[in-house]
Amino acid sequence: MSITPATVAIPSYLVGTWKADPAHSEIAFSVRHLMISKARGRFTAYDVTIVTGEDLLDSSVVATIDLASVDTGNATRDDHLRTADYLEVGKYPTMDYRSTGVRRTDDGWIIDGELTLHGVTRQVPLAVEVNGFGPDQWGGQRAGFSATAQINRRDFGIDITVPLDAGGVAVGDTVSIGLEIEAVLQK
Repeated sequence: MSITPATVAIPSYLVGTWKADPAHSEIAFSVRHLMISKARGRFTAYDVTIVTGEDLLDSSVVATIDLASVDTGNATRDDHLRTADYLEVGKYPTMDYRSTGVRRTDDGWIIDGELTLHGVTRQVPLAVEVNGFGPDQWGGQRAGFSATAQINRRDFGIDITVPLDAGGVAVGDTVSIGLEIEAVLQK
């Protein structure tokens, strides 16, 4: 591996293809509820592949998330989220992300990419923290990444609005997304 300005600040950086370990990763979300609190959830079934290039700027990410795996800790709410009111998993079973580029900022890294949700594709940048690279106890190599993004659900055709008597809506438009990925180097 050549040491480039983009990788020099990342100890133990390794080039390769990585797969998210679902036992040590999480794809989570939160959204305002009743304008006073946040409802939180996660997706439990997904496939995330990360390719780290000789230069981190040449890296890529592809992710497919099974929307039926939504888990908010409330089965009734989860069932409602799967309906046409929200995710419509019968028609749109997955949410897909494909990176289009990586750039460095003063605060870290941004992965630019396209998110397809509910049949709509939009540009969604992910703010990424590279947590590190290192060996695991089974003789393999692991890499850790944290990422955040925000989307407006209406931009993806998820338009349900339940007005509140006191003003506002039951579910906010902005969805915050958080990823904690521990990935395994593929051989």
